[in-house]
Amino acid sequence: MMIDKSDKSLPALFSDLTRDVVDLVRQEIALARSELSTKITHAQAALTSVAIGAAILLAGLFILLQALVKGIEMILPPSVAPWLAPLIVGLVICAIGFVLLKGGASKLTAENLLPHKTMDSLKRDKNLVEEKMQ
Repeated sequence: MMIDKSDKSLPALFSDLTRDVVDLVRQEIALARSELSTKITHAQAALTSVAIGAAILLAGLFILLQALVKGIEMILPPSVAPWLAPLIVGLVICAIGFVLLKGGASKLTAENLLPHKTMDSLKRDKNLVEEKMQ
C-alpha cells in the first residue's frame, strides 16, 4: 500500500513509522518461529535416526560378542560354521547401524539448524531501513 507521505504531518509520519516497525517486528518473529519449528522437526528426525542407528549398532555388538564367545568355545572342535554365521550377521548389522548413525549425526550440524530465511529477511529489512533513512 503506497501512502503519499508529503500530505502527512511529522507526528503522523512518526506514528506510521512506529506502526510499520511494530508490524515488521511481529512478522519477523512469526517467520523465525515458523523456521525454527521446521528446524526442530528436522533435528527430531535426525535424532531419531541416530537413536535407531545406535540401537542397531548395539544389537550388532551383542551378536559379535555372541560370535566371539561361540568362537572361543569352538576353538578346539573342527567345525567353524556355528560361529561364522553370527559373525557375518553381526558385521552386517554393525555396518548398517554405523551408516545410520553417521547419516543422522551429519544432519545435526549447526549450519543446518540456523534460521537462514529469517537472517536473510532481517538483512533485507536493515538495508531497506538504511535506504529510507538516507
